Amino acid sequence: MRRDPDPDRRVDRGGMVEITEKPSVGRRAVASGLIRLEESTVEAIKNGEVEKGDVLTVARVAAIQAVKETPRQIPMCHPIPITGVEVAFELLPDRIRATVAVTSVGKTGVEMEALSGVSAALLNVWDMVKSREKDETGNYPTTVVDEIRVVEKRKGKAGESFCPGSSSSSNGDPNGGHRRANDGSSRR
Repeated sequence: MRRDPDPDRRVDRGGMVEITEKPSVGRRAVASGLIRLEESTVEAIKNGEVEKGDVLTVARVAAIQAVKETPRQIPMCHPIPITGVEVAFELLPDRIRATVAVTSVGKTGVEMEALSGVSAALLNVWDMVKSREKDETGNYPTTVVDEIRVVEKRKGKAGESFCPGSSSSSNGDPNGGHRRANDGSSRR
């Protein structure tokens, strides 16, 4: 376990990190995760045949809402200004990958916001397709949320111009170099 190099930054041993003196800089984090589903469920999502409605639209809105509400769910997260959220889905034969990119100009990173967004997106996919995924006992033998992780974290330096939405490693791709999903949507 890494120790904080400056333990005096903490309000107390169990509180939020003190960030008053930190400069505001551009911040970006990208998180990704997947949900494993029956192939027939993924096909139903692609074809707009899910009874509860448009699965990916609901998951996208849930991700954005979760990003903005992160400090309500994770008590030690600072409420910070979110300047952008991008949500992408990649539909594979037996799974859906969600990627959430979050940008901010602030005093602390946005990786927890990106992770919250991905988690909410995947949980909402599950909720939308529950009836298709249940077996005869009411259980979910195939459905698994997995591989939730931060795939990119960037921060500018004080006094330098930094556009958190661009990345030299991703050639300016707002999704951090991750292929945009074929989710049937032309929106970005």
